[in-house]
Amino acid sequence: MAKTKTLLAGTDGSLVRRSVLPSGVRVITEKVPGVLSASIGIWVDAGSRDENGSHTGAAHYLEHLLFKGTSKRSALEIAAAIESVGGDLNAFTSKEHTCYYAKVLAVDLPLAIDVLCDVVTDAQLRSEDIEAERGVILEEIAMVDDDPSDLVHDQFARTLFGDTALGRPILGTAQTILGITRRSIVNFYSKFYQAESLVVAIAGDVDHAHAVRLVSKALDASPNTHFGSSRNQRGHTNSQQKICAMTSSLDTRKTEQAHVVMGTHGLVRGDERRFTGAILSTILGGGMSSRLFQAVREQRGLAYSVYAYSQGFRDSGIFGIYAGCIPTKLDQVLEVCQTELAELVLTGVTPIELQRAKGQVKGGTVLGQEDTGARMSRIAKAELYDEELISVQEVLGCVDQVDAAGVNALAQEFLANPLAMSVIGPYKKLPVHKGFVAPLSNLRT
Repeated sequence: MAKTKTLLAGTDGSLVRRSVLPSGVRVITEKVPGVLSASIGIWVDAGSRDENGSHTGAAHYLEHLLFKGTSKRSALEIAAAIESVGGDLNAFTSKEHTCYYAKVLAVDLPLAIDVLCDVVTDAQLRSEDIEAERGVILEEIAMVDDDPSDLVHDQFARTLFGDTALGRPILGTAQTILGITRRSIVNFYSKFYQAESLVVAIAGDVDHAHAVRLVSKALDASPNTHFGSSRNQRGHTNSQQKICAMTSSLDTRKTEQAHVVMGTHGLVRGDERRFTGAILSTILGGGMSSRLFQAVREQRGLAYSVYAYSQGFRDSGIFGIYAGCIPTKLDQVLEVCQTELAELVLTGVTPIELQRAKGQVKGGTVLGQEDTGARMSRIAKAELYDEELISVQEVLGCVDQVDAAGVNALAQEFLANPLAMSVIGPYKKLPVHKGFVAPLSNLRT
């Protein structure tokens, strides 16, 4: 018998319930009133930071391979089963988890549960599929390599975290993908795709008891012999490293735009200051009314895209700023950014900025709840990270409680010290001074 409890009853009629199957698989659902669809995700508590350094990219490689066929369905049959009912099927790999998900009409939820459980627990991992998919992943790496606005974030993670699990790219490199063997992939699957590592999250028009029965039936039908064994426990090593001096990196390329990310270590997941961090990043670079957007784009026309962001991990985090501009304007962009950061640290946020950012964060939170996929992701991540699941009203209350003193203190913590920086562009070298960057007058000709 599954152990079941109610986690949250919303004022809008939503209901979040959680059950743990005898195998250890966790099933968590959110009943959402007034919708006709359902989003389901099977989340695996393993990602790229669980890889051995020599096998970088194995978690993402495995994600691809799980769609290549099971003992019951071919790759075509997996895709056709969901697409034939108008649903969407996909997956993604992050630093700390992997998710296989589908969105379907509620009436087709039994089919989606059966297909996803089959995909996750009965991977065949045939040698011929591994070799065929190797070329696909190399193409994906090449695609990212051709997009410097994406690649610069990987480069920044390496600059900030060094040669650690958090610093390595999720996709791996061409070299590591060419070197990955079937044995290493099978070992990763056997080690981390255990029953107690799985969270099945469903949000939408769903009955919890019925969903639990469907998941239990689908998993019981899996022929996978290792599935259901005890989870191989592991702890993530602390990848955070203090920045004692300015750390920078340059990828010299003949690009039409220069791309830069500057930042520092941010808040870990679950930090009680996370709402303050959301307000800070919103004020600094969270929209068209933000300081950086106004100063860099609106007032001076120096860049098309400029924003601030934060990302939390179990034991570390990132607080970063991105900008993309014509290479000859990068020195101006950096100078303006430096001025804005210094101004924020010295004078703090204004009451108008604080109120506007609160409204923006609260509005985004509420609007996000209209998507069953976002709701599914929210309840799954709370379970994976062992976080208390709080209602949307409580989230809004936490945002309202953020004050200027807290935002200013966090700005001091993040921005008053030297920032790490990564640049992709047509430059010979990247000089630095005073903990920031010198004007870039050394363009390649």
